[in-house]
Amino acid sequence: MNRELRATRRVVPSPGEATMNDLKTTSIFPSLTRRQLFAGTAALSAATMFPIAAWADGSRLNVRAYLEPDDYDPLDASGFLEELLYGCIYRKLIQYVPGEEWDWQLDLAETIEQTSPTTIAFTLKEGQMWSDGFGEITAEDVKFSMDRHMVEENNSRIKPDLGTFTHVEVTGRLSGIIHMERPFAPIWTIALPYLAGTVICKEAVEAAGGKITTAIPPAVSGPYRVVEHRLGERWVLERNPDFSGEAADFERVDLIVVVDDSAAEIAKEAGDVDFTSIGAGSVQRLRDNPPADATMTLHPALFYHWVGLNVQNPKFEDIRVRQAIMHAIDVPSIMQAAFFDVAEPSTGIIAPGLIGHRPEGLIPPQADFARARELLDEAGIDRLEINIDVLNNVTHTTAAQVMQAMMAQAGIDLNINVHESGSFWSLGVASDGDRWKDLELTIKRFSMTPDPYYATAWFVSDQIGDWNWEQFSNEEFDRLHDEALSETDPERRDEMYRRMQDLMEESGGYRFLTHGVTANLFADSIAPATRPDGQPLVQFFRRA
Repeated sequence: MNRELRATRRVVPSPGEATMNDLKTTSIFPSLTRRQLFAGTAALSAATMFPIAAWADGSRLNVRAYLEPDDYDPLDASGFLEELLYGCIYRKLIQYVPGEEWDWQLDLAETIEQTSPTTIAFTLKEGQMWSDGFGEITAEDVKFSMDRHMVEENNSRIKPDLGTFTHVEVTGRLSGIIHMERPFAPIWTIALPYLAGTVICKEAVEAAGGKITTAIPPAVSGPYRVVEHRLGERWVLERNPDFSGEAADFERVDLIVVVDDSAAEIAKEAGDVDFTSIGAGSVQRLRDNPPADATMTLHPALFYHWVGLNVQNPKFEDIRVRQAIMHAIDVPSIMQAAFFDVAEPSTGIIAPGLIGHRPEGLIPPQADFARARELLDEAGIDRLEINIDVLNNVTHTTAAQVMQAMMAQAGIDLNINVHESGSFWSLGVASDGDRWKDLELTIKRFSMTPDPYYATAWFVSDQIGDWNWEQFSNEEFDRLHDEALSETDPERRDEMYRRMQDLMEESGGYRFLTHGVTANLFADSIAPATRPDGQPLVQFFRRA
């Protein structure tokens, strides 16, 4: 799926509370300005996953990808995994700055300026080149790249990222104006530095039929280019000789698909992966028994995990049934068993530090089994049998098992259906069949960016049959979402996003779990670059 950027928070113990020896631990909790996806599926054996050994000469870099990116075309992008790949091979007008605070920096743009509430003027740097003989990057490429998301037939999955954007006006070979219908507050935090701002080559894509469907992208502009894609296993990248910037430190980069956190940790310890995120359950163990020549960093994550309930399923027509289910879910127990008490319960889909974060939810995180039982009795239900669909990863399967064991106390029998990644992420998609209509409960994790718009965009009514698996439809929510994206008063925006999360919770369709924590483990031979939430920006990685 798609969906991602936020001030103070307690997530893990201070590094000073443990003796690190060879393992250096850094806890990164930035003070932020106001402002795919996913993980899951069974792990393959380490021997199967990592046929290539670590690179002793230091000219090669292996980075774990926790899911396989969709493809090379931004029209199909769904979340951070595409961004991981696109950052290596494509460029944007601006990019995020690696480090501890959210900010952006110039990339293709020589200058860029908001000239009115609805216009942004830009000028490109001279001599920025496409690969494979496609010439200089021009304003026509920028226009083509952004405008194509607005074409209905293209069915862009990330069109919501662009908000009120209408078109790019080309004013010169290297200059243009970005136009919006109304002010769009997240233009600088989501649209331009993230997926929708990816610039692709107009000439190359038009020659390919208007969409990138090839095994290797026809033209790239980033520090690396794709030389091989081993489906389900890895992307093999090498330095792009046509890159206009400073040459990348690494001759070759492999983005290796390792869905399971435990398998990724094994790969790192074996030297087959140089950089990986690790599961919350490994944090304390690695503090107590650190591997040699490695560093662990901890970051406040921006993901949001939740239990979603299909409010349109006839089984849940009575809101008291939905409310009973939500009261029967004990979030602290899930935090302990599935997140090893490293992460905290969340109050909604918007993380601390962001506009719209709620200090507390409407339902306390602790279960109230007596209240759940009372609601079922009022609805005339003695014993309720329901199904929950989850990804085949340890975190979400454990969460479901905790729910199954504890919800029985309220008279709710929970059946768990476990899916591999491809099957799971098609469950709520109308174009993939009729299963979306019959969904009952799911556990999901979406990614985030530094603006609350990115969280609420996927729960409006027109996302039903795509990302809105709860089939939640509320006129006030839709109206507030639309108004908030153009609201320039931070306090008013804050109120609007808090209200939207209240409406989600009041529907009985949402039990918010956690934003999690990002723990990274990497070899001391590299100097990684990450966003403040710990997500890697591989294009900026260097040798230590």
